[in-house]
Amino acid sequence: MKHRLKHKSYGENTLRQYGGNILRSHGMAQEKRFLQHGTVSVYEHSVAVALMCLQLARLLHLRTNTRSLVRGALLHDYFLYDWHIKEKDRPLHGTHHARRAMANAQRDFGLNHIEKNMILAHMFPLNLTLPRYRESVLLCAADKICAARETWQGVFRKR
Repeated sequence: MKHRLKHKSYGENTLRQYGGNILRSHGMAQEKRFLQHGTVSVYEHSVAVALMCLQLARLLHLRTNTRSLVRGALLHDYFLYDWHIKEKDRPLHGTHHARRAMANAQRDFGLNHIEKNMILAHMFPLNLTLPRYRESVLLCAADKICAARETWQGVFRKR
């Protein structure tokens, strides 16, 4: 699945500038093997969400920490497991994967306070961590927009 911004060069260049090391990492390579919504991989979803965050920030004329916005968005689902496979020792995915993603991202890349809140709060209100920064609110919105689009595209492809 190709994701394009209206201002393609800005979005793609910004992703490469602030998230290039993340996109090339072993963990992101793992994400390509795990499905997220429908037929969309966790990697594709993460890239789409990062691009959507940039697009929303630009559309709404919001000042953001662009580096944190890109990094937090790329790493928001960095849980590194197939959530479709149930395991006894793993709590309910929807309410707990953000903590796992944050721990993995902190271990592999180091995170600042904005990025930590973005990842932990991206499932608000399903989990109770409040989005405290503009970047966190943008991620919440972008994640839900992309998840809905990916899910509906999967539904219509099956018909």
